[in-house]
Amino acid sequence: MRLPVFLVLLFLVASCGGSDDDGSDAGSPRRDDPPVALDAEPPVVYPAELYRQGIEGTVTLKLFVDDKGGVVPESTKVAESSGYAEFDSAAIAGVPRMRFAPAQRDGRPVAIAFTQPVHFRRPENRGAGQ
Repeated sequence: MRLPVFLVLLFLVASCGGSDDDGSDAGSPRRDDPPVALDAEPPVVYPAELYRQGIEGTVTLKLFVDDKGGVVPESTKVAESSGYAEFDSAAIAGVPRMRFAPAQRDGRPVAIAFTQPVHFRRPENRGAGQ
């Protein structure tokens, strides 16, 4: 029996990796925008066994996106585990297929490290507690 694949990842950029600004130009306003996910359907597959058991979770990944919006997969790390190795592995496995518009600094694309939550939620619970 084949379980339908539910792509239940919610792309919300939790936080950017921070600025490399030391505050020396505090009088100059800066405009920084984080990377923006471009995938309408996130490329992460809910592990079938955890889905069958009704288990949900969130993995927080540390990603590095270049100035063209490409994820550098070898730089990806689990910043905060879901507590389930299957969720952590599924989140990392989807990274090479993730697409982003690059971060912007003063209107120019820049490379940046940031954290990205990956939520595994069953369809009936998608709106709750994310």
